[in-house]
Amino acid sequence: MSDGDKTKQAELTALQAALAAEHAAVYGYGVVGGRIGTPRQGEARSAYDAHRAARDTLARSVRDLGGDPVAASPAYALPFSVSDSAAALRLAAQLEERLAAVYADLVRATTGPRRTTATTSLRESAVRAVRWSGQTPTFPGLAERTDTTTGHAGATDSTPSATPTT
Repeated sequence: MSDGDKTKQAELTALQAALAAEHAAVYGYGVVGGRIGTPRQGEARSAYDAHRAARDTLARSVRDLGGDPVAASPAYALPFSVSDSAAALRLAAQLEERLAAVYADLVRATTGPRRTTATTSLRESAVRAVRWSGQTPTFPGLAERTDTTTGHAGATDSTPSATPTT
């Protein structure tokens, strides 16, 4: 496999991962929208719409590289029960944190206009995560965070915020 083919395959793999994460986010925001309090429903709807648009753009990008876009799962396992507005806020923050990490990977795997789009998506997910959680990570999209008690970098839980169910 040539270097160009390896680069294209790495980009396609990262695009597919971002697409899968957007599918999960669209599903997750369906849950968030059903449980979020009235004052934040507009924000949840806006995020839902943004993730649907991102999903569609990523699917086109996968096709442009000759790939077959990964399909959405019929349902996803949520990381915890979402029975009230507070849990919906936590889920929205986790969805965005997961997306920021996936978009950071996409930034590393792409160049040119796709990298610019991935960078914008990383920033938007990081900003939404802060809005939902009220906390600012040291390096949005990276698995390492500074531990506020020790000042040392430490790994966070890297499990997806929503995984497909079978």
